[in-house]
Amino acid sequence: MSTASVPLTAAAVAELVGGRLEGGEGGDGAQLLETVSPLDRADRRSLSFLASTHYLDEFRRSGAGAVLVPPSLPVSEPGPRVRIVVSDPMHAIVAAVAAMFPPTALSPGIDPTARLGAGCRVGRDVALGPGALVGARARLGDRVRLGPGVVLEEEVEVGDDCDLGPYVVCCRGTRLGARVRIKAGAVLGGAGFGYISGRQGHRRIPHVGGCVIEDEVDIGSNSCVDRGSIGDTVIGTGSKLDNHVHVGHNARIGARCLLMGGVVVAGSARVGNDVVLAGHSAVGGHLTIGDGARVGAKSGVVGSVPPGTDVSGFPARPHREFLRAQAALYRLARITHELEQLVTKARESGG
Repeated sequence: MSTASVPLTAAAVAELVGGRLEGGEGGDGAQLLETVSPLDRADRRSLSFLASTHYLDEFRRSGAGAVLVPPSLPVSEPGPRVRIVVSDPMHAIVAAVAAMFPPTALSPGIDPTARLGAGCRVGRDVALGPGALVGARARLGDRVRLGPGVVLEEEVEVGDDCDLGPYVVCCRGTRLGARVRIKAGAVLGGAGFGYISGRQGHRRIPHVGGCVIEDEVDIGSNSCVDRGSIGDTVIGTGSKLDNHVHVGHNARIGARCLLMGGVVVAGSARVGNDVVLAGHSAVGGHLTIGDGARVGAKSGVVGSVPPGTDVSGFPARPHREFLRAQAALYRLARITHELEQLVTKARESGG
């Protein structure tokens, strides 16, 4: 990793993650760890982790200075000698990375090329990058960070500790809660795709609703969350949207949802809490996805999904049913071939 790090000893990492240091005799607990690397690319300066037995071969060959391992790993297993035993290596590596690579300190200040509209309210320790534009009567909380070229239209509200990457656009009617992170190029609160069609063409439906992004939401690059036509489009607390996600007008996404790359949620859909929409899946308009449901990659949801259900395929159906249908489809070619052979034999025998 090229980012400057805060080196930690193996013993310090063990204390940080609440783990048990093994193989630290003879001063190995003082092994300095300056970076984090996968097992197959780790060297003596690297902290790594073993999250699954699928990677045992890489572990045995690894040159890592220390490895976070689960309690189930036998002490006799070949591999790096310095091991930090933790119940969940994946969570532990996240904590270690956060300590070794702290975020760049916020440097408050307003770049001379930034522009503030009339009646803006700006909180403490705000940082506005080059070319940032803040519209009239917008409100920025404390410690807000706007990257280069960010545009906030009139009356946009941004809560405390939000971080908006380069060229993010928040249109009028957008309200961000606290600790929201928006990556480069996302557009929030633009008019939705709504038209009334007739013989004279397509007449745009005015969109006068809002776009509400609640606390601790992450939104990826080049994603779009449209404003509502009359009511609000809402992204619930703690939800995370990957890159290239599109949420249509009036849709409501619950708390702690995961919307992965390329997901589309059509207008007026309702997505419950703790829902997972895997990559390139799509949810039709006016449908409901129940709490805790999971939608498989590239699935097309054309009917509402009950809570706690796993669905996949197009049209999306219960996951096990989809797998059975796929298995039957793959057997069809062999069955067809056998049937053709029977027909040929019957014809040759004069039947």
